[in-house]
Amino acid sequence: MKLDLFNEFNSVSSKQWKQQIQFELKGADYNDTLIWNSPEDIKVKPFYHKDEFEKSFPVNTKATEFKICQNIFVYDIDKSIERALDSIKRGAESIRFSIEDETIDVAKLLEKLPLETITIYFSLGFLSADFIKKIDAIAKEKSATVFCNIDPIGQLAKEGNWFSNTEKDNFETLKSLSKEITKISFLSIDASLYQNAGANMVQQIAYALAHANEYFNRIETTNQPIVFQVSVGTNYFFEIAKLRALRLLFNVLAKEYNITQDCHLLVSPTKRNKTLYDYNVNLLRTTTECMSAILGGADAVANLPYDALYHKDNEFGDRIARNQLLVLKHESYFDKVNNPADGAYYIESLTNQLADKALALFKDIEEYGGFLKQLNDGTIKRKIQESADKEQELFDTGKEILLGTNKYPNKDDRMSHDLELFPFVKIKPRKTLITPIIEKRLAEKIEQERLETEKQ
Repeated sequence: MKLDLFNEFNSVSSKQWKQQIQFELKGADYNDTLIWNSPEDIKVKPFYHKDEFEKSFPVNTKATEFKICQNIFVYDIDKSIERALDSIKRGAESIRFSIEDETIDVAKLLEKLPLETITIYFSLGFLSADFIKKIDAIAKEKSATVFCNIDPIGQLAKEGNWFSNTEKDNFETLKSLSKEITKISFLSIDASLYQNAGANMVQQIAYALAHANEYFNRIETTNQPIVFQVSVGTNYFFEIAKLRALRLLFNVLAKEYNITQDCHLLVSPTKRNKTLYDYNVNLLRTTTECMSAILGGADAVANLPYDALYHKDNEFGDRIARNQLLVLKHESYFDKVNNPADGAYYIESLTNQLADKALALFKDIEEYGGFLKQLNDGTIKRKIQESADKEQELFDTGKEILLGTNKYPNKDDRMSHDLELFPFVKIKPRKTLITPIIEKRLAEKIEQERLETEKQ
């Protein structure tokens, strides 16, 4: 016999909850005291109740299938192979190779890897149809799952220029590949740029969709998923909702182009809130960010090492970053339940609100000429800069806190002796077609000032 153990309890309505809260406030204003407004203009309530909840839209997320991804920059091919094999042995389930040199022997790079059991991502710093066709041939031969994250629009946004060819040549290459490539996915949207540059979440979702829509308008559809490379920050529940809203809206957009494939989310922690001083706090930040990524429906998560700002790639940093994901997967059981956020009224509400606002912004972008036009005329950069400036002001005034940096800093901490990399915005004088969108961390100014005092 099935027992309903809660029948003996009276249900409590949202009105009753609010009345009790107002009583406990002892005259303080409910709205001023307990409701706060997010940078996306979403009013966050102190509680969410089923009798105030509007119908949600289904978002299919598969936390049980998320892959642990290891980033590897390919310079010395033998060392990269060795590192990839070691990473797989230690728990990595996918590898993202970053390649800047198209003379790299990609067949040799992949030859010894267990391609039948792991997923391979390529982030290429060039656009070469021959190189991609070579990867496609290998994938066919080895029955491998491979994603070539080609994104000429993302290249223009980040670097100010297309790949070495003209705009027309970039899209002609993609059109050609869409007809010839049959095994691998080759198209990607680098949405991480917008987050790392300071865009709010509504902008991130809308710009990612409008970015994708430029490709849909120009390239014949393929039978492979499109990869969205996304960054997540520490606003835990909002970030879960952001990924859910992105997937929801992508499926709405894709349906208009008769695309049946779901998007593929390759997610990493943001760089924007990471710090040079008190760097161990970065471990806490990346842990919650990876949790948001998994619960939000990431297909793969590539963690950011705690020392990535100032150290070159190293075995210790990589191992700690990978172990964070292994703990979440095998000890915290984050891979046991699909759609884990379903039924959480707060997350469902955030998902719906972010989706509504992002869809409205997307429509506005399309109405005024589309993403590429607004990228070329500087509108996208200006809007992101406005959001970044607001967040920077909150940080500078102490309203947005990074522990160990603008709150409870360790004055005895010294970092100038440990810098292997330049951890600040790099100025690269060059001729560009547009002013690029620049990634910048919140703590850069404070850190530069502290490094200067170390020299005195």
